[in-house]
Formats: sequence, structure tokens, C-alpha cells
Amino acid sequence: MAASELAGQCAPLLAAMGLELYDLEVGPGAVRVTVTRDGGVDLDTLAEASAALSQWLDEHDPMPGRYTLEVSSPGLERRLRTPAQFRGAVGETVTLRIVPTGDAAERVTGTLTAATDDGVELSTETGTRAARYDEVERARTVFTWGAAPKPSASRRRTRNPAATREA
Repeated sequence: MAASELAGQCAPLLAAMGLELYDLEVGPGAVRVTVTRDGGVDLDTLAEASAALSQWLDEHDPMPGRYTLEVSSPGLERRLRTPAQFRGAVGETVTLRIVPTGDAAERVTGTLTAATDDGVELSTETGTRAARYDEVERARTVFTWGAAPKPSASRRRTRNPAATREA
């Protein structure tokens, strides 16, 4: 069974659990299911989704042979593969590896400002960069940590105590 067909069958099962199917990949010996929901997904929810999907897969046996089921959340830095995933990331910082036809690969990081059925547009430090999906080799969101922590009091002390002694 093709990944898209399997995804179409698993999505309603996950939706009944309050989860959205973010991605589904079928690879050699593995079915990787990525789920999400508003507010995030905790480990208990992932375990419940894994059990429900495992039972469904056992009952319907959509794929021949043995495989491992992996159920996870997309994480802070998630892969972007479909137009819907790109549309969901509009306004976020993303990094793309772009390989235009006949040109060298280029890594571009910026704020995703638009995502259509044909491609994306990023606002970068050097201006706007557009790319068609067929040019995007890899894409992911970029998690940016907040402000740098303030140095602790122990870090502000002089490293050589002898240098601060009074004469």
C-alpha cells in the first residue's frame, strides 16, 4: 500500500483521538507516523496513538512482511515536505536546501512569508527568495532560543582572587 493511501486510512483514526496526521512515511522495514495537535503532544498521547495504530495495522494488514511502527511528534524543528506543511509554517523561520535545475545547491534561511500549491517565498536578510517545490531538496523549521541568559554572579567574579586583594 502506498504511503498516501495508508495516510488516508490512518488520518480518521487519529482524528478521533484529537490528533492530526502531520506526516506518514513508509520505508524499508518501517512505518513512520508523525502526529500533532494544538498545544503539543505528550508521551502518553503518543503511546495511545501507537497502540491504536498498531491494532489497526494488525487487523487490516495493509503491508506485506515485517515492519516497525514509529509514532512521534514533529518536534521543534520539523521537516516540511507538503504544501500543507509549508502553509502551516508561514510566519516561522525556516531553512531550505534549494537545488535549481543545473545550478549548485544553496541553503537559504529566512521567514516563510508565503506558501502556495507551487512553491514558497522567504524573507531573508538579503531580500525575498522564492522557490518552487521541485527545487526544494530539504526544508525544516528553525527553532530560535530566546534571549541569552544573563551571566551568573559566579561568572562575574574575577578569576584571579589575588588580583583583587588590597595592598
